[in-house]
Amino acid sequence: METLRERKKQRTRDALLRTALELFTTQGYEQTTVDDIAAAVDVSQRTFFRYFAGKEEAALALEEMAVAHFVAAVRERPPHEAPMEALRQAVLEGWDTLNDVIEAVVPIELYLRMYQVIESTPVLFAAHLRRSAEIEESIARVLAEREGLDVDADPRPRVAVAVFGGVMRLTERQWSVGEDFSLDAMRTLTVSYLEQVGPALSESWRTR
Repeated sequence: METLRERKKQRTRDALLRTALELFTTQGYEQTTVDDIAAAVDVSQRTFFRYFAGKEEAALALEEMAVAHFVAAVRERPPHEAPMEALRQAVLEGWDTLNDVIEAVVPIELYLRMYQVIESTPVLFAAHLRRSAEIEESIARVLAEREGLDVDADPRPRVAVAVFGGVMRLTERQWSVGEDFSLDAMRTLTVSYLEQVGPALSESWRTR
């Protein structure tokens, strides 16, 4: 059972995270300091570092939550599904429950605005790509375990995840430069791009 102390710590962390994202999305990531965030929550810089290693960790915290949500969804997919279908269904059904996960901490609109900040801030985008590579390795191992394979002997799990990850990065990039920044728009774009994986890889593109 969660104690009063644990609830207080969670409220402080949530307040720091929410404030950090609000500042990042309004005045810019580079222009925001740890002192700015701490002062806005009325805590010390030391308190901030008790919860986050630095600005980058705070900026990517919601993304980490969303990824953990997706990886858990992959683990829970029915064993009869083919690997690519399991990935596809996990991400599409994950959109339906992502609201609850994110809005327990911040409004979903703030989460979506932060996506744009990550895409447009070189240092954050580089960190995002680095973490994406680490996440893809984790998912490849989940798929290998699910299929009863040795991920280091059979290349298929890593190949499947590389294709899937590339499509998801393309979706994020196209959504971030579009005109509709809603969660529904991102979901619709994700569906349309994932549906093209099969035709793009296995069919001729020439008009007959």
